[in-house]
Amino acid sequence: MSGVMLTILGRKPPFVGTFSYLVVAGGAGGAGDYGGGGGAGGFVSGTSTLTKGNVYTATVGLGGNGSSGATVRSSNGSNSSLTGFTTAVGGGGGGAEGNTAGILGGSGGGASYNGPTAGAGTPGQGNAGGISAHSGAAGGGGGAGAVGAAAPGTSTGGAGGAGSNSSISGTSTAYAGGGGGGNETGAGRNGGAGGTGGGGAGGQAPSNAATAGTANLGAGGGGGRGDSGTGGAGGSGVVILSVLTNDYSANTTGSPTITTSGANTIITFTGTGTYTA
Repeated sequence: MSGVMLTILGRKPPFVGTFSYLVVAGGAGGAGDYGGGGGAGGFVSGTSTLTKGNVYTATVGLGGNGSSGATVRSSNGSNSSLTGFTTAVGGGGGGAEGNTAGILGGSGGGASYNGPTAGAGTPGQGNAGGISAHSGAAGGGGGAGAVGAAAPGTSTGGAGGAGSNSSISGTSTAYAGGGGGGNETGAGRNGGAGGTGGGGAGGQAPSNAATAGTANLGAGGGGGRGDSGTGGAGGSGVVILSVLTNDYSANTTGSPTITTSGANTIITFTGTGTYTA
């Protein structure tokens, strides 16, 4: 009824300008034995209108855990959201030796060695992981900007997919890179490189462990090396708002980081919080 009355009276909501947002979900962990790289968290950006008095709630997803063991795939990352606007889907976990398929997510997880099925990405948010047609080497996790690479041969795991860049903070930054695929324990074996945007590198012989995805970039963790490997954890996500400083209310919860860039105020959430326009 109130909406009808506003229309009848010719009144408009009290808009206070536009804002930009970036929402990145948590990246997945990498899997353990011969593990596929973890997929990056979903990456969503956009521009919309601020309405005075509205509360904008940011929820930031955690990264998924890396796994160990021959049959255990790694954990997906958690979703991030900006209420009323968008939800970014957590990254998909990587496949393991005895359970080779990668898991779908914002970006999908890489397949374990000789695995023909990688995890799919969510359209508009990320890309699929890489497959493997080789014994020992696993595929990389997908990134926001590119598909995870298939393992190119037994000597090297697949690289994680590249992330996507955003300048919402005032500096061009790559987010949501995929984790590199792990490799067999043996001389001359190499794990896959992590994708730009914080992706963790895959584990490799003789003793190099997989690395974690970078926190607050939504990056995937690297896959573990051969029989006793453990995958790297995925990196947590982030929610960033950019509003004109003249429109900024300074009314926040959750202790976001507040910076300025040119004519804009940047509100960076690394945990749950709100901004009231």
